[in-house]
Amino acid sequence: MHIKKFVYFFISALFLIVPATGISGIRTVTDQLGREITVPNNPQRIISLAPNITEIVFALGQEHRLRGVTTYSDFPDKASTYPKVGSYVHLDLEKIVALKPDLCIAIKDGNPRSVIMRLEKLDIPVYAVDPRNLEAIIETVLEMGNLLKADERAVALAHQMRTRIKNVEQRIERTKNKPKVFFQIGVSPIVSVGTNTFIHELIGMAGGQTLAQGKTAYPRFSKEQILSLMPEIFIISSMTNTESIDQLKNQWNKYPQIPAIKNNRLHHVDSNIFDRPTPRLVDALELLAKLIHPEVFDTNEKKENQ
Repeated sequence: MHIKKFVYFFISALFLIVPATGISGIRTVTDQLGREITVPNNPQRIISLAPNITEIVFALGQEHRLRGVTTYSDFPDKASTYPKVGSYVHLDLEKIVALKPDLCIAIKDGNPRSVIMRLEKLDIPVYAVDPRNLEAIIETVLEMGNLLKADERAVALAHQMRTRIKNVEQRIERTKNKPKVFFQIGVSPIVSVGTNTFIHELIGMAGGQTLAQGKTAYPRFSKEQILSLMPEIFIISSMTNTESIDQLKNQWNKYPQIPAIKNNRLHHVDSNIFDRPTPRLVDALELLAKLIHPEVFDTNEKKENQ
């Protein structure tokens, strides 16, 4: 009996010591900030700390793992039904802890570092992502797929995104000109998008040139400056929600000397697909390409439908 008891306690002690091995259900991964993070092998209680992360979790079909999201996590519609843990820039630490997460997924730009550090001190693992361009978004999809046991879905989604991007690039290669594009995201003051933004990258890939490119990510403009820039295509994002889109369009329609106004190339787009680093940025790319080079896409689509 004494020998059996000794064996029993030895095995019990062994399982208590093993937590750092595969038996315990944890593993070490490296996040996009280069940090080594110990995470569950199969996380069950995830909290998304930014709207784009929530979207990617849904795109991977892993929403059943979610236990909490940030305030503006509103896509798809079901995302709005989850408990809220504050906005991504003002996270509520108490609400996060109360939801007993086994993993939080954060974003570098926006999430307060102080809250992330406190979560880690409470032994709540935080995996951070930092997608800076379209290819980095695809890599984020693949990494999160691996993190959430959804590798097959992630690989399929990444392949689909790359195929659609390549299709746009192949069509744009046939174009000869790069129209000047002004993309307005703010009203008072007028704000556009500079070089270090997703929208700038998308405009370039869609065969246009961003008039607001430069070191400032979100430069401000006066109406006089825009008149001097003479944009050939003018795009207004619905992010400019202080006034109705019709009112904004009417303000610019007063200036027929602007080529975009003269040629009826003033467009409104939904900011929801432009302002988050998610797979939906491919939707934004396709939309921009059709607005900037309708001659290529209209012709091809008519042929494909014949």
